[in-house]
Amino acid sequence: MKLQDNIREAKQKKGILLMTHIVLGYPSFEVNRAVIGQMVDKGVDLIEMQIPFSEPMADGPVIVKANQDSLANGTRLADCLDFAGEMAATHKIPFLLMTYYNILFKYGLEKFCRKTADLRIKGFIIPDLPPEEGAEYLGYCRQYGLAPIFIYAPTSTPARMRELARYGEGFIYCVARRGVTGSQTTFGREFAEYMAQCRASTELPLAVGFGIRNRDDVNAVKGRAEIAVIGSETIRLVDAEGASAVGPFIAGLR
Repeated sequence: MKLQDNIREAKQKKGILLMTHIVLGYPSFEVNRAVIGQMVDKGVDLIEMQIPFSEPMADGPVIVKANQDSLANGTRLADCLDFAGEMAATHKIPFLLMTYYNILFKYGLEKFCRKTADLRIKGFIIPDLPPEEGAEYLGYCRQYGLAPIFIYAPTSTPARMRELARYGEGFIYCVARRGVTGSQTTFGREFAEYMAQCRASTELPLAVGFGIRNRDDVNAVKGRAEIAVIGSETIRLVDAEGASAVGPFIAGLR
């Protein structure tokens, strides 16, 4: 079953789906394991696992620091792939990998896609790879049944949105505002108009991220998208209160 079909099937049972984000190896794989267990136990529907990179250009200070600390602690790509495979085998929800193109390029595109498909990863979010430069990547995604997920932004034109949707699978990631991850987002008239344009531009499910921090934010997305994405907030929570705080936080979002 394609990822978009998994999402539509799950959406029939819930008002909105939740996708969370973790940085692999931060603060440790042991903590990652505990946090993911709590997330799944409290009903998270998809999890985006970020392979740390030295220059995470789409990310804000919280996630940038997590990337830097993970790398400083010695996290290797092989560690990330082993852990990703363990999580996909342990928990029966879709797992995605998020990273930057240099990781795939250095590893080898076909090798990376074949390996992650064998690990039962469902797809990729690669923010710095536009489809016009990703023909080989897209071909291997098709060959190995992986969803290449593309990103809409408030600055995207309707024509650009339609073009990205033509290449995408799984869902479209709709950035809720200009800038990087982690800052507060206002869900007002401008956001509603933007989401209406996103919806008109694709038949794929929509996910909304950047600045979703609480139940009110999740409710603001409900009815406009299939998925609300919570990223920096769970990292802040683990930093401040420890892994055990994640479960109650997730339970209170819907």
